Amino acid sequence: MDKIDLIRTVPIFSELEESTVQQIVDIGLKRKYTKNSIIFLEEEAGAILFIISTGKVKIVRTDDDGKEVILSILGPGDFFGEMALLDGLPRSATVVALDESELFVINRREFIKLLEDSPQVATSLLRELTRRLRRADEQIENLSLRDAVGRVASVIIQLADESGKIRKGQVVIDDFPLQQDLANMAGTSRETISRTIHQFMRLGYVNQKGNSFIINEYEKFKNLFS
Repeated sequence: MDKIDLIRTVPIFSELEESTVQQIVDIGLKRKYTKNSIIFLEEEAGAILFIISTGKVKIVRTDDDGKEVILSILGPGDFFGEMALLDGLPRSATVVALDESELFVINRREFIKLLEDSPQVATSLLRELTRRLRRADEQIENLSLRDAVGRVASVIIQLADESGKIRKGQVVIDDFPLQQDLANMAGTSRETISRTIHQFMRLGYVNQKGNSFIINEYEKFKNLFS
């Protein structure tokens, strides 16, 4: 994917005029990260916005017991690192490359200037931040109010909504996360993830083929656990 096509996939840039898109392309650089490498650490100073060109990353925090909690898994077209750019405070989470990844980066000074020059970008950014805040509220509710099965189902639904592909009523999630990563997202154990997914399989709710995870009758599954 070339830089212009990449910028067009990012929600906050998707409706910009060609000249503004070219401006963004001109101010950004590409960086490559190997699998499992740390892109930045929680509490680091932040001066860069990251846009994912290829690969996936996980956004994580560590609780008081040292356990990793995955807040989100992001893929091509997603962006991260914007909070530290806007408020000048340290990074609020750690970001790790889940596989070999290529990222498009924009420094803070250029990004702030872009917001000042393009009100449309600022409005789109506010809309995206609001969407993420709502999703964070939902995650808090799922972790605090639901039982383990409900939390696992909620994580599967989140992944389906974020990266699933609808095919004849089914939703297929390619490159489904490892069970330990799912456990860190759901706030439970790997054993619970394994047991719950096998339970869903026995009930005919889901299937797995290689690295792909298939939700049969997705709307029915979502209604059961939303």
